[in-house]
Amino acid sequence: MPRAWNDLLMDDHQTTEKVFAAMEQAFAQPDGPPPAMVAGLLEYCAVYVDQCHNMKEEQHLFPLIEKRGIPRDGGPLGVMLGEHEQARAILARLKPLATAYAGGDRSTLGDLKAVVTEYAELLKGHFWKENDILYPMALRVLSPADGAAVVAGIAAIEAGLGADTHARFYQLADDLCHAGKVEDLSFGLERHVLAAMLNRLPVEISFVDANDQVAYFSHENQDKIFPRTRGAIGTNVRNCHPPKSLHMVTKILEDFRAGRREVAEFWIDLGPRRVHIRYFPVRDDAGAYLGCMEVVQDIAPVIALKGQKRLLDPA
Repeated sequence: MPRAWNDLLMDDHQTTEKVFAAMEQAFAQPDGPPPAMVAGLLEYCAVYVDQCHNMKEEQHLFPLIEKRGIPRDGGPLGVMLGEHEQARAILARLKPLATAYAGGDRSTLGDLKAVVTEYAELLKGHFWKENDILYPMALRVLSPADGAAVVAGIAAIEAGLGADTHARFYQLADDLCHAGKVEDLSFGLERHVLAAMLNRLPVEISFVDANDQVAYFSHENQDKIFPRTRGAIGTNVRNCHPPKSLHMVTKILEDFRAGRREVAEFWIDLGPRRVHIRYFPVRDDAGAYLGCMEVVQDIAPVIALKGQKRLLDPA
């Protein structure tokens, strides 16, 4: 299914914030970031963020939502445009510092770090305002045809900078994240915290690795819909299912590995429980198959919900 205009723009936001996180990690090192990393940051911000992402909004989204009744002055739209100009002013100060540093002048490190931090803080706040305030407002006033026009405009802006603009700059962002040792948000979590989070989810999770061996299941010391013990770890997943369902298990895994299927789901009744069972392929950033994740949930309480609940229960 094609992505909507707001999803495309928020993809840019998310990718850019990962770049900022990578730079923060790099500036925290005693010698600062490698010169090539700073050169990449400058290219990403000057070309993709300013000339590409901001133009998607300024040339296509913002004029259309203004036409649909969201005023340019005295509201979120005017604030966003003002912050685009603030970002350009900071970027103008960043360019000579980054160019000098990338050329080997380490004396600019302190000033460079300060300006990059100022730029990142402005944009992180800016992205939040767009994601949570302006875009929801726009979604309420834009028609499906309007949305399609914005999507076409986004594609036109990227094409104007080169046929491979999106892929090239998202790859640059990935390269910067690798250089800054930022892969995903789990990097800041200790193992026991991540485990506790998984065990607290209202769904039970199991993971079968790329060799079809059971590698993990959550809620080990809690009651589970489908009981498991540690003896399952390292076992081929086919040995964990009854013979009559082996053909289906094999089919799902083969389809996931070949990229023919992105989800398989079932629902069954187990006494008072309505059990929703979903399987998802897990892949790395390059698309390589890492394994299969099973997510199990009793959805009977969800199905039973009626009306709305807006108040907090007493503690």
